[in-house]
Amino acid sequence: MPTRNGSLVPEFILMGLTDQPALQLPLFFLFLVMYMVTVLGNLGLITLIGLTSHLHTPMYFFLFNLSFIDLCYSSVFTLKMLMNFISEKNIISYTWCMTQLYFFLFFGTSECYVLTSMAYDRYVAVCNPLLYNIAMSPEVCFNLLFGSYLMAFSGAMAHTGCMVTLTFCDANTVNHYFCDILPLLQLSCTSTYVNELVLFLVGGINIILPSLTIFISYGFILSSIVRINSTEGRSKAFSTCSSHIITVSLFFGSGAFTYLRPSSARSMSEGKISSVFYTNVVPMMNPLIYSLRNKDVKLTLRKTLRIKRF
Repeated sequence: MPTRNGSLVPEFILMGLTDQPALQLPLFFLFLVMYMVTVLGNLGLITLIGLTSHLHTPMYFFLFNLSFIDLCYSSVFTLKMLMNFISEKNIISYTWCMTQLYFFLFFGTSECYVLTSMAYDRYVAVCNPLLYNIAMSPEVCFNLLFGSYLMAFSGAMAHTGCMVTLTFCDANTVNHYFCDILPLLQLSCTSTYVNELVLFLVGGINIILPSLTIFISYGFILSSIVRINSTEGRSKAFSTCSSHIITVSLFFGSGAFTYLRPSSARSMSEGKISSVFYTNVVPMMNPLIYSLRNKDVKLTLRKTLRIKRF
């Protein structure tokens, strides 16, 4: 009999990254190390920003939230992935699969909009520095963050709400290492027209709107940097944006490579590899990028370590 969510399938089987037994243990240790670096890096950045008063600025307010999102975002996939590497069967219940899908969409979309807010912050800092305190007041920062989480909540609810209305009959093997939209749609034995329409509309808004905002912001930023006469001034202005540019390129680039391609068995398998970048590599790299390329963070970290040493 069907369950109350309309699905005949009580659980799914995740194919994982690879079906080669010899690679399971090495991959387990690899992703365990990556997850430990992710947790330590993001928790360290959260703690450093939270405890250091001179880092309580709009830029670090968004960086604080980006680290929190990355920490949660990575945990959604990695803990289950690590269990699957050392388990005989990679089983996930229907309820946990839908829960994982929701939080994947929520934190993924949140990251898109927080990165967009950071791009706007850099635009104001470079192009309108005299109005920075007004344009990026605490109220504005809070509203930008609230809007980011609201868009993420709405999008995740729309996708997950449509997904739970589908019926999954006999096929229950998900060609991925987590519950993603496209692999799940391939398993449905009922029409996925509404899901595809929601994916096109909501997904389009959550990709196009942040992308356009980021590109336009950096268009104005580059235009302002070019007009700066001194080499030192241009270098300083560019250095304030370089970390964010690298983060945006990694996140949006890997996401675009995964989703903006035709759906086929080969592309789905390749998509699993590329999705590792935005689910595991990007959350691990972000605190390293912002720590190694940010003078304020490096200086504060050195002072903190020096105080602890003495």
